[in-house]
Order: sequence, then structure tokens, then C-alpha cells
Amino acid sequence: MNSRSFNKTAVALIVFSLLVLMGYSQDYTGIVPSQTKTVKPFTRWWWMGSAVDTLNLKQNLIDLHNVGIGGVEIAPIYGVRGEEPNFIDYLSPRWMDMLDYTIRTADSLGMQVDLTLGTGWPYGGPQVTPEYAATKLIAQIYEVKRGVVFSEDIQVKDLKEKQPATLKYLLAYGNNGGYMDLTPLLEENSIKWKAKKEDYTIYAVFEGKTGQEVKRAAPGGSGFTLDHYSTNALKAYVEPFNEALTGFEGRIRSIFNDSYEVYGTDYTPGFFEAFEKYRGYDLKPFLPLLLSKEDKEEGNRIKSDYRETLSDLLLLNFDNPWTDWAHSKNFKSRLQAHGSPGNLIDLYASADIPECETFGSMPYDIPGLRREMEDIRQGDADPVMLKFSSSAAHIAGKPLTSSETFTWLRDHFKTALSQCKPEVEDLFLNGVNHVFLHGTTYSPERAQWPGWKFYASVNFNPNLSLGEDEEQLFSYIANCQSFLQAGKPDNETLLYWPIHDVWNSYLDGNLFFQFKIHSLEEWLHNQPFYGTAQSLIKSGFGLDFISDRFIEKVHFGNGEIHLPGGSYKSLVVPTTEYMPLNTLKKLVDLKRQGAHIIFQNLPENVPGFNNYEAGNSEMRQLLSENKSLISPSGNIFSDLEMAKVLPEKLVESGLKFIRRDLEGDKIYYLVNHTSNAIDQYIPINGIYKEVLIFDPNTSNYGKAIIEVKDVGTMVKVQLKPGETLFLKTGENSEYKDWEYFEAGEITYGLSAPWKISFLRGGPVLPANDTISDLKSWTSLGKDAEEFSGTAKYELEFQNPDNTVQAWLLKLGEVRESAKIWVNGSYLGTLWANPFEINIGALHKGTNKITLEVTNLSANRIRAMELRGEEWKNFYEINMVDKDYKKFDATQWKPMPSGILGPVTLVPLKKN
Repeated sequence: MNSRSFNKTAVALIVFSLLVLMGYSQDYTGIVPSQTKTVKPFTRWWWMGSAVDTLNLKQNLIDLHNVGIGGVEIAPIYGVRGEEPNFIDYLSPRWMDMLDYTIRTADSLGMQVDLTLGTGWPYGGPQVTPEYAATKLIAQIYEVKRGVVFSEDIQVKDLKEKQPATLKYLLAYGNNGGYMDLTPLLEENSIKWKAKKEDYTIYAVFEGKTGQEVKRAAPGGSGFTLDHYSTNALKAYVEPFNEALTGFEGRIRSIFNDSYEVYGTDYTPGFFEAFEKYRGYDLKPFLPLLLSKEDKEEGNRIKSDYRETLSDLLLLNFDNPWTDWAHSKNFKSRLQAHGSPGNLIDLYASADIPECETFGSMPYDIPGLRREMEDIRQGDADPVMLKFSSSAAHIAGKPLTSSETFTWLRDHFKTALSQCKPEVEDLFLNGVNHVFLHGTTYSPERAQWPGWKFYASVNFNPNLSLGEDEEQLFSYIANCQSFLQAGKPDNETLLYWPIHDVWNSYLDGNLFFQFKIHSLEEWLHNQPFYGTAQSLIKSGFGLDFISDRFIEKVHFGNGEIHLPGGSYKSLVVPTTEYMPLNTLKKLVDLKRQGAHIIFQNLPENVPGFNNYEAGNSEMRQLLSENKSLISPSGNIFSDLEMAKVLPEKLVESGLKFIRRDLEGDKIYYLVNHTSNAIDQYIPINGIYKEVLIFDPNTSNYGKAIIEVKDVGTMVKVQLKPGETLFLKTGENSEYKDWEYFEAGEITYGLSAPWKISFLRGGPVLPANDTISDLKSWTSLGKDAEEFSGTAKYELEFQNPDNTVQAWLLKLGEVRESAKIWVNGSYLGTLWANPFEINIGALHKGTNKITLEVTNLSANRIRAMELRGEEWKNFYEINMVDKDYKKFDATQWKPMPSGILGPVTLVPLKKN
């Protein structure tokens, strides 16, 4: 065992012993709900070139287990230069041996294994023949005058089309409205036909191929991207897995499908037949309207039908059968639906575990939380967008919502644990309860530091400086997920997503439109739905989104709206222009039965083209016949109150929250992302005899001080910016009281000389030093400037006031985490804002503070590159920075490191 491993083990034992002495057991005496294997964070585990071996697989898994990772998702990708002899072809017998060994080793550690069903992304590979490759519609136009013989060998003329295309239809449209299907007249691809009655525009419709191939493919995984609208294509795709995974049934927890990044694929064999089946009319006579670039009603309606058909095909021909295939192997399915050209709610819900993702960095008002613009990408973690995945899980009855977490949170080697915390909290607040890190890279012992690295940040490999204290973040996540996976969601309101308002838009005339997280302004932010969702969330209403397909599944009983995943008190229809007639009929029927259906306004049109005028007439009649039953809401908040749906007024304090139901008791997750400390009574809905407080960061707990009012319960909470708490209602008489403290007005600065000694890290350990004023250790010389790792700070000081029974130690600015000992007793690790801790009473006279402070790996990387040492030796994209430009750490400035202070003591007294 190396010294680093010994130190981490020793600290863990000290912490456990302290918890036992302080009255905590491993499950915090039953405070935290029963922990399952899924409460710990999982990580995406990139296998570069699949150049893995048993010795290093075992060590990698042990290292991940030791820092608190509960499972891995194996993601094979491109390899490392110089490692070619160690590459293993995907799904080869040797590769399957490595998978088998990984599962057995993970199982021995209490970990679980997920598997990307392919290499790189999106789905594709050598088994994908051109027949089953991603497909697109190609249209070629010919103008033919009346009386002229059209004689042509019909071939694709666009030289950019490098893949063979198949002519499917030849369709003629007269300038006076005539239409003829010339396809039966074709002899192979040739035709000779005379335009007798009028001028014609002839459309040759080809089934083309996008030519897209698997991105970042691993050895043995290269090939065309799969047609995601075809069940036959899916069956052919999984055939190698049927053979390779024989004997693995039930041993892999879930298979994974990444975000939809199949580009330009707006067609599939049999599309026209499927269109007629789902939309009720033959598309061919209306092809000019479909392909028109004019922004006109009928053309947009046909485009809407086309887009909806793509959505149906993706759901019914691919995503649902994909989950069925997983179940046939006793696997679960895990799906990122965003980016799909379809209804995200239905697509997410098709999987056992819907998964969202965050990309980039979001702003927060937490004082001291750093967000240096030169190191970030602007984030896409919009709460409304995140709710699409969790809503799908909630209404479909799926207990887990996962997330690809921290992708490009900062540039490589520059992400601090403190910067991760609020980002993951926003995921929790919006229904995520199963975090996947993005991610860690398998790295063998032979690889020089920093080891093998995937091109996208953040890298959570335990061998980096971040690994010194990342178990603190992972423990926090596990504590939160213990509560957030318990019981069931407790949102009371459904909000209808009028997707046809998007589909019926012009959308630049494109048939293929993706609902991407990177283009929310194109389909989400510009919709009234978004404003309504934001308003409800900010006002304290817990809500889930619902689609037309799920409205069909609703039934009403006992005063509530019932879905496969639970019951709701109300359903809000935001301002909506286009609504399917069947949806409106179902809502009217529910309203007749007594359901609380609240319309912000009444829909104006049915979507699509087929008999739409008759559909609009029937809609108007239905609304007219039920005008006493259905009318636009004057105030949706008043109407919700009439439905006995009350907002949580605690949001008026600035707190964010999410609520769950645990067998009738309530669990509240409270987060303070404001710039102000909150020290007050906050209201929660419901009358409760007792409320328990649990701090998921420190694992402290106790009964809250409460005041019961006629309309609810007031709970006293103290939350500084950046802090979180759980509240749990119920009978908690056997537990101790929560300790509340009030800070004194006097602050004592600790400015005596600090001794600094460097403990672990590299490239070399700098010389010990003594400093009179706290400053970045990078100023202590070249070795210290280049150092990444852990340094010990020691300070002796006199007790400022022997009458004080508890002190708040405030470390000021910390770069980046600090373990704390006072007078030889380990008290905890500070890793996120606010960097302060209650250290209890001090000795009379002389006292000693010892800190073990760890910085990031950026300074060591910078020094390596300035010395000309090359470590970026990867295939394909190799290494890029946050802006996808060449990674170059020589342009960085040294990152401040250590305790920057000021370090102060503040007297505390209980209140």
C-alpha cells in the first residue's frame, strides 16, 4: 500500500471512529433511508482502445470503490498511441473475458456495471450494413413543359452525395394542380414520358444515406451509424450482442444509449407507408408543400406531420423495442433522449432510467464561489429542460432519473469540488436522483502521470489531486440520493407540453428538428410553456410535465388524476395554439368527471394537415358545447388553490426545494444558492408533530424547533450560502435536538506564523517553509509553483476567550480543500463554500490547528508542458480545451494554491 492510500485509509478510520463516539452508526441510526447500491454516484468509465488487463482493471475498480463510486458505465473509445499491441477488439473473446472479469471484480466490491451498447457514439459499428445505416430523404427536381417528352436516366446529381442512393418515387405535379405517380413507368431508373396537358414539376425521391460513422469509435467498433427509425435495423444491430452477451444475462445492470447525435437523418425505408399509417393520408401528392421553403400554413402543417412521424418511428420502432431487448437479457435500459427529433417525454419514458445531462457551468450567487470566465463554457442546465427527464420518470413510474454530470464544468484539471456542489444540487432539485460522473478514464499503472485522459473534462480519476478529497463530494451525493431515492415523488401539478406548437412552426423549413439542450432558444425558451413552467416553479409549485400520449393514459378517481407513476391534484394547460383533438376530448372528459384541468387559454387549432379544417370545426364545436365547463383561467394560481394545490411558501425566503413522500411523511431537500444567510422559521405545507433535520454534508441530525400553525408548520432553519439540509416529517421523539448556533459579533484573526510542509504530490515536494502572512504557496519558489498535491499547514495560537464553549473556524479562501485537526483531533474536511466549521471548545492557553490542504492538478500540468514533456498521445481528437481548440497549458497562469485566508475564529453560542 502506498503512503497516499495508507493516509486516506487512516483518515477514513478516524472519521468512522469519531462518528461512533459521537453517536452515529454507519446508517446514522436510521436517519438516512435504507441505502441501496444505487445511492452512490456512478461514473462513465472510458476504456481507451480497450487496452485493459486484469491487474489494472482490479486496481482501477478498487481505487474508484475507495473514493465512494458505486458503479461504472463501460464506454469503449479510441486508443492511446504506442499502446496498439494492447488494443482489444470490441466484443472479441478477449474483450468479453475482460468484461466478465470486470463484472466479477465489481461484484466483489459491491459495485455495479453498466454498458454502452456500442463504442463511442451514436450507435453503429461494423455490423451496420448500408441497408441499415442512417438514412435521409433526397429530392431532385425536373421542370417539364407541356408537350415535351421527359426522357431521363434518374440519378443523384449532387456530387456531395458519396453514398449510393435508391430511387423510390418519381412524382409529377402539374402547374394547374394535376398529380401523377410516375414510379410504375420507371424501367430501372430510366423513364420516357410526355407531359400532355400542362407544365409539370417532377420530383425524384431518393432514399439516401447520411454517411455518418461512429464518433470516437474503439478498435473493432468502427462503422456506419444506425438507422434509429427501423426495428429491422435494431434487430440486425443487436445480433452480435445476442451472441457475445450469452451468459451475461442479469449480470450487467443496464445498457446505455447516449444523447441523440444522429444528424440529418430524416428518412427510413418504408417511411411513406408509416406516414400514411400514423397520419392517415398519402404524403406523396403533397410533396411540394412538404419540401417548400416558404413559411405557409399548409406547408407547415405537413411538415408537422412529417416531424411527428419521425417521433413515432423513433419511439415505436427503436426505443421501445430497445428496452424490450434489454429486458430479454434481464438488463435495464438507460437513455438520454435529448437531441432526439421527437417528443422527449415519451422517449425518456421508454427507458427504465431516463437520463439528462448538464454541459458547461452555471452562475450562482454564493459568495466566494469562483467562476473564472477564462475557464468555463456557459452552461445548459436549465431547470425546465432538466424536468423533461424526471417528469418522464415520475409519470411513467420509473424510480430513478440519472444524469450525465459535470461535462465540461471547467477546463481540464481546473475543476474544484466546491464548483461541483451547486451544479449537482440543481440536478437534485429538478428530480435527478442517480448521478453519473462524466467521468473517469481507465488508466494503467504504466501510464505516466496524469494518466490516460478522455478529451472532455471533468476527469475524476483518483490519481489526480482532485482525488485526495473527492470522496467528500461523493459521500454528499450518496447521502442526498439516499433521501431522493426513498419514497416517491410528491409533485401535485401536471403541466401539458404542447409539442405541436413547435412541430407546426416553420423551423427554417427543416423536416428534421432535434430537441437539443444546446439550442433551447429554438424550441423551449420561445414557447409560452416555458414561461408558465418557470412561474410555477419559482412560486413554489412542484410539477411534472405531461405529453399527449400520457394524457391518453390518465384516469380520474378519488379526486385525483392518476398515471402509471402516481397521482396528481391538477393539470395545467399553458397557452397553446395547436392541440390534438383527442387530447382536448380527453381533457374535457376529465373535467366533466371533476378533475382540476386549468386552461391558461383555449387551443385554437388542431395540428397537422389531414382534414384539419374539419378538425378545427369540431374543436370549436367541442369548446362551444363545454364553454360553461372550460374557460380560460383568469389566474392559474387562484385556480390551483381551489384545487387544494398550495405552493410551498418557503421559496419566498430564497430557498430552492424538492419534496418527496415517504409513506405519508414528507422529505424536503432545501438548498441555499443565494448570497444571504437564512436564519428564520420557514413554512412547510401540512401539520406535523415533529420535523427532523439532516445535514447531508456533515451527517449531523436532530429534531428541529417548530411552530404549528393553522395552515402549516413553521420550521427553524439556519442555512448559509452554499449549504443544504433535509427536513423529514414524522415521529422522531427518540432523536436528539438539532443544535442552533448564533455567531458573536467579535472576530479573532489567526495571523501567527504558519509552518508549511509538503506531503504528497509532484513533480517534486517543495522545501518546508514558514510564512507570516497567508498567501498562495505558488509564491514560495519554482518547485512550489509547479506543485500539485497536498501540503500541511500548522499554527499554534492562544485561546482568545476561555469562556466560549464553541468556536466557528473560518478558513476564508481555500484552494481547494482542507482536512482539519484541532489539538490532534480530526474534525472534518472543508471542500465547498462556506469554508467554515464548528470546532467546539478550545483548550485554555495554547491550541494547535493542523490543515492538510490540496490544490488542483493544473499547475503540475502547466509545468510539464512548459518543460516540453508530452503526455497527450491519444488518437482521434487527442486533447482539446473547453472551446474544442488545441489544449495548451503553457498559456495558463499558475493557479493560486493553499490557504489564502483570512483565517478567523468567531465565538458561537447556542440559541
